[in-house]
Amino acid sequence: MRRLTVALALLTALSCGSLVGPQAVSAAGSAAGSAEGGPSGSGGRGTNILIVGIDSRAGLSTAEKNRLHVGGKACNCTDVMMLVHLSESGERASVVSIPRDSYVEYAGDTTTARSGKINSAYAMGGGALTVATVEKATGLHVDHYLETGFRGFEQAIDNLGGATVCTDRPLTDENSGLDIGAGRHHTNGNDTLRYVRARHVNLRPGDLGRVRRQQRVVNDLLARLTLEGALASPVRTARTVHALLKSVRTDARTGPGDLIRIGWALGRLRADRIEFATVPIRLFDHRVPGVGSSLVWHEARSAALWDALGADRPLTGDTRIQPVAETPAPTDPAGIAVRVDDSAVAAALRRNGFVVTDTSQSAPSARPAGPPVIRFAAGQEEKAATLAAALPGSRLEARPDHGAIFDVAVGTQPVLVKTVTYDRNVADGAPVTGDRLRCAEGPAAAAPATTGRP
Repeated sequence: MRRLTVALALLTALSCGSLVGPQAVSAAGSAAGSAEGGPSGSGGRGTNILIVGIDSRAGLSTAEKNRLHVGGKACNCTDVMMLVHLSESGERASVVSIPRDSYVEYAGDTTTARSGKINSAYAMGGGALTVATVEKATGLHVDHYLETGFRGFEQAIDNLGGATVCTDRPLTDENSGLDIGAGRHHTNGNDTLRYVRARHVNLRPGDLGRVRRQQRVVNDLLARLTLEGALASPVRTARTVHALLKSVRTDARTGPGDLIRIGWALGRLRADRIEFATVPIRLFDHRVPGVGSSLVWHEARSAALWDALGADRPLTGDTRIQPVAETPAPTDPAGIAVRVDDSAVAAALRRNGFVVTDTSQSAPSARPAGPPVIRFAAGQEEKAATLAAALPGSRLEARPDHGAIFDVAVGTQPVLVKTVTYDRNVADGAPVTGDRLRCAEGPAAAAPATTGRP
């Protein structure tokens, strides 16, 4: 049951920064969060571990930058941030990703409230201010802090024999060097790094999609490594912790004994007892002068998430965090162009947010028998599912030669148009247990994933 340090090491290493040495980082500044109305430091129930990856190229040679595809300008900020909550009973763990562009108020000097992207707290005050800012934003006490970078991640993946990545369609990202085909792939450390760093992919660009890919990689590694028994005894756990501390910095309150206890608890958890979630977002492009585009948390839903962690409750199934829509849509109707040959149905779909062209003037005099027929280009199944959700009972026809615009042919049966709800938080970050987040079962792709590097 090898879950301990592998979980922590991989979570810490999902970053876009440099490897840092095994020295302690003071988190004493977290007391500032308590002084200004943040957590009291009394802890609450369970254990919270803040894990970050730093965007820095310090110590990397030109050859390493080229190999890792990180030649851009570093920001000396946190590129990845995950808050791991281990329940008081040790029977459940929750991993919550905090997007790097989250717009929050920083901890620290109470005379002047400063706000900006959460990743900039590190540049202003290192690990101490990062911890204090997370405590202030979440209302939770951080018990332990770990920090590392992408070179350590690459080495960890290679040492573990590679990782599993998966996608239902090809993914490319020039910035990270990612270029993989649809399917399930076994990848080395370098290729896996490109997969988890990609923010400009052709499918659902941005931080939320990247964060979900990171979570899936970690989850699949845990599932595979469970079979290897690396945490089958305290001795094996201690060995793994020793290896972890060669590439990870911790705060002064976190020692090998703490990591061994945390790992021993994580090592006994089944996949359905580990949750993954992303902070719910209300605004995905909040523009602030001097800050740029940022993410604003959904106030009620994020507050419910932190409340659940503070009360040591599960995240999955909590409708305050993730409301259950009557008719959920997997994609945004606003991105779906459709021609409809019935004026009433066209008007109803337009009110639903679809981009509709009314073709009722050229509709056939004799309607086809049965329910509406939705015709679309092969490869557009996800958008077709959104349209079908609005037109329950429709027949779907994928055609290789069909254009980009969907066609709806209304038949002889009465048509009910339902109001669909698209929630990007559901698509990319809803709370889910590890057994449901894994890549689909089946053999890995026969050919290794290509990365587009020379």
